[in-house]
Amino acid sequence: MSSFNELEMKVIRWAEERRIIQYGNSKTQLLKTASEFGELCDALIKRDQSGVRDGIGDVLVTLIIVADLEGTNLLECLEHAWEEIKDRKGRLNANGVFEKEVV
Repeated sequence: MSSFNELEMKVIRWAEERRIIQYGNSKTQLLKTASEFGELCDALIKRDQSGVRDGIGDVLVTLIIVADLEGTNLLECLEHAWEEIKDRKGRLNANGVFEKEVV
């Protein structure tokens, strides 16, 4: 099995070979992400587990490309997000809404 970093580089090379990196841009790639996210939502609603796996993978592929176009990578973005949320307090209520703890 490949490591995440290896797969990330394969996706970037794939995108370079198809000139997505050279001629694409973050805005159009993010629209592709939105489209793939919509397909993921559809698969979740239909309880299509194969479609869910495919959808999550497709969203990740498009986000890898967006990150590369923006001069970053998914690990850096995830680390940044973790630093933002790691000390947040609160709980998900019965209605599915996250209620932040007020300090």
